[in-house]
Amino acid sequence: MNYEQKIKEAQDRLAIRELVDSYAYCADTRDAQGQMALFTEDTNFEVYYDPKSETPSQVVSSRADLFPVFDNLNTYNTTMHFNGQSTVKLNGDKATGIAYCMAHHLTIEDGKQKLMVAAIRYQDSYVKQNDKWLFAERKLLVDWIENR
Repeated sequence: MNYEQKIKEAQDRLAIRELVDSYAYCADTRDAQGQMALFTEDTNFEVYYDPKSETPSQVVSSRADLFPVFDNLNTYNTTMHFNGQSTVKLNGDKATGIAYCMAHHLTIEDGKQKLMVAAIRYQDSYVKQNDKWLFAERKLLVDWIENR
């Protein structure tokens, strides 16, 4: 791999990491429209509350239909998503990856704070369109949930 190829690969890896981090930032700031803009028009978004199941709990097959999924975060007083390790495999203008996240969801009921922490793995497919990386597919796998 020559120098220019290494620079391009580093730029693509950084752009994909920024995409993953932007998803979490939009979630925590309740920017559902911004979060939706991170996906391709014909995206596939799947949620697995049982990561061992081959059948998703929820499937959304277009960017336009993502709003209720992301808007649902408004049921919490606040959230904080901490992104952890991630892997990316590049293949031209396409890539795949796995990203880990600890998602904290705070509610207040009868004056008492309740915290739900979810350990999440995302299995992603990315595509570069118009010089911008987007999610082509995102599978959200909930490994475990803890209620405090």
